[in-house]
Amino acid sequence: MLRPLHALPKAHLHLHFTGSMRHSTLIELAREQGLTLPDALEQDWPPKLRATDERGWFRFQRLYDIARSVLTRPEHVYRLMRETAEDEVAAGSRWLEIQVDPSGYAQRFGGLTATLELMLDAVEQASRHAGVGMAVVVAANRTRHPLDANTLARLATQYAGKGVIGFGLSNDERRAQARDFERAFRIAKRGGLLAVPHGGELLGPRSVAQCVDDLGADRVGHGVRAAEDEWLMQRLADRQICCEVCPTSNVGLGVVEEAADVPVRRLFDAGVPIALGADDPLLFGTRLLRQYELAREVYGFGDAEVAELARQSVRSSAAPESVRKELLKGVDDWLTGALH
Repeated sequence: MLRPLHALPKAHLHLHFTGSMRHSTLIELAREQGLTLPDALEQDWPPKLRATDERGWFRFQRLYDIARSVLTRPEHVYRLMRETAEDEVAAGSRWLEIQVDPSGYAQRFGGLTATLELMLDAVEQASRHAGVGMAVVVAANRTRHPLDANTLARLATQYAGKGVIGFGLSNDERRAQARDFERAFRIAKRGGLLAVPHGGELLGPRSVAQCVDDLGADRVGHGVRAAEDEWLMQRLADRQICCEVCPTSNVGLGVVEEAADVPVRRLFDAGVPIALGADDPLLFGTRLLRQYELAREVYGFGDAEVAELARQSVRSSAAPESVRKELLKGVDDWLTGALH
């Protein structure tokens, strides 16, 4: 009999704040505020997206911005974090690193610092409420000026050890080179934060290599295109640089045609650490558990391999040593049948 995947302890390292919102919450908050949502976020949900062309990515961003617009009050932020934490627990996630870009909300909540403090407080309360470890990755936006990223990196380092564990770089990687943000990542790393930029999603292996070489990436968001380059995969494996692979997202954005085309098996067999992630459940329609189901159903992972995926997610996380030990023991127990 197959072991239940929701009972497998795992870490979730690739989830965006706005994109983690429940679809039902989006609808409810929009109705409350008299906001009209496009069909793609209501009756045609989840939206059919294809970001491999500029127009497709623009549409994805527009839907994202519309979703962001329903979060207008601090209590909405607390609610989103609380519900996200509950959803994580339901999926067997015991440690979550959630990506936030405070600049998207700064005008609403009193500036960058006040926004980050609001989010950190919401994370702390949600973590206690649901019983899941949670931490924040502050993410800069590739489509904005690198000076904005420097500002965010300085802000993030002020909260290192106070809930912030990493610094990221998201949005369309075709719009700016990784090296443009080298200074921001240097500030973040000097401040003790993990470097976790997106790369190798809409662009090929070179984008992943630049994240590693120019930004000192400890993990790469997505990174799936690394599978196109044997030498690069070997480098990632040798240095144990984790790829945060989000299969449903890759299909949703047209990076691949179908889930079977995501090179999870290829990366795994090459020894590249993988942390499965849901990216933006609000736009792609599935959460973390579905990614582990795909590992079993589509990529042919047996229970021992699925357990190893969970271990890799834990090892690649910024969870405290005591939490890691507990989770890794939980994975072993799941595999030996001590967990029910």
